[in-house]
Amino acid sequence: MPYTKIVATLGPASDSPEAMRALIKNGMNVARINFAHGTHEEHAKKIADLRAISSELGIPVAILQDLGGPKIRVGDLPSEGVSLKAGDLFCLYSEEGKGDKRGVSVTYPELPDEVETGDPILLADGLLELEVVDARPTCVECRVVTGGVLTSHKGINLPTRTLKTSALTEKDIKDLDFGMDEGVDYVGVSFVRSAADIRMVKDRMIGRQAPVIAKIEKHEAIANIDEILEEADGIMVARGDLGVEVPLEEVPTYQKILIRKANALGKPVITATQMLRSMVDSPRPTRAEATDVANAVLDGTDAVMLSEETAMGAYPIEAVQYMARIAKKAEETFSYEHRLKQHPEKDMADSVAHASCVLAEHLGASAILAATASGLTAKKISHFRPQRKIVALSPNESTVRELSLYWGCTPVLVSSPKDTDALINSSARAALDHGLISKGDLVVITAGHPIGGAGTTNMLRVMQL
Repeated sequence: MPYTKIVATLGPASDSPEAMRALIKNGMNVARINFAHGTHEEHAKKIADLRAISSELGIPVAILQDLGGPKIRVGDLPSEGVSLKAGDLFCLYSEEGKGDKRGVSVTYPELPDEVETGDPILLADGLLELEVVDARPTCVECRVVTGGVLTSHKGINLPTRTLKTSALTEKDIKDLDFGMDEGVDYVGVSFVRSAADIRMVKDRMIGRQAPVIAKIEKHEAIANIDEILEEADGIMVARGDLGVEVPLEEVPTYQKILIRKANALGKPVITATQMLRSMVDSPRPTRAEATDVANAVLDGTDAVMLSEETAMGAYPIEAVQYMARIAKKAEETFSYEHRLKQHPEKDMADSVAHASCVLAEHLGASAILAATASGLTAKKISHFRPQRKIVALSPNESTVRELSLYWGCTPVLVSSPKDTDALINSSARAALDHGLISKGDLVVITAGHPIGGAGTTNMLRVMQL
């Protein structure tokens, strides 16, 4: 399997136990559940099935709860949609009602108060464009700039405006509480604009923490990325809405900048949206899609994500297989040495992590075994991108699942050792039992003494098995 992790979205095409089992066997490390769709009862079944299958296979899989967020959408339209032509006038109503060729309701009644004449409004992922002509209390009158067919519940983007929507809707709060009760491993926050949005989510989690992934898909998030990265536990380069919020030609550059910034802080980054989009209908990706996945890997992403490809596509298993093959091949030309030349932070754990990578490379070790209670040791080693597998051994199930997102980490659940010698021996034995190393291999082992404390990594040992 590749060092780069694979996030796959569960949906009608992939939420049966049989499909989940196949996804895991073929390389899914993180299962994304999109809370913009489905009921709590449906999601609870997915989570229970996934946990059971993961345990049965002995392969840890993290669950990413993706909150719907304050997405603004148009309301109901005739089933065939309405055809908008350039130059037509079209109203966005603040009151509910059935739409037609003259206008449609929107899910954000405050819209008339927050736009001005001349503002662009994009519909359906930017396929249609309107320009505000007049903003009245019950209607934002627009002129169609780029026409097309508009259907029910399509998204609305205002790339030049910062709306006063809350980071968490009432539905999001209920979904988040549900996710915490179910023990999800990550929470994805949609339409993040500032660090305050992340703090709002964390405040709601009090006593039930899960790492928060900030989805970067708003122009405000680009402007505030440094403060967001400081507050969030990781980010997602959500190229769908981002490609509507900013000029399309800027998305590749932003992808590289965002990945580089996350890498610098040692925080996981997921690259997402339309990576193998053609595989919704085709058994093979296009050459451009293969290149896109490979470039994300070479940029330094921790994970690549499949959305509709696995949620509703005709070839969900094949999509994961291709994703794994492309990522693994790209990793053959990844610049591992560049990361090892970086100087570690001036703390003991970071220095030991860096030293373990340099030592493993110099000695040609088969693997780095990281004994870790909280996962911090393995995360720090992952940050330096060693050209050796990282076997992360922890007695905590939540830590093992969390590490499933981190580049290069193969997490293994082990029992709690009594002392340091037992820790080292049990780590080596567990890696052997899982077929991750072989008798006679040279390995580098990192751990903390005394054992059991988070952030106490202070020991480095080389062992011939």
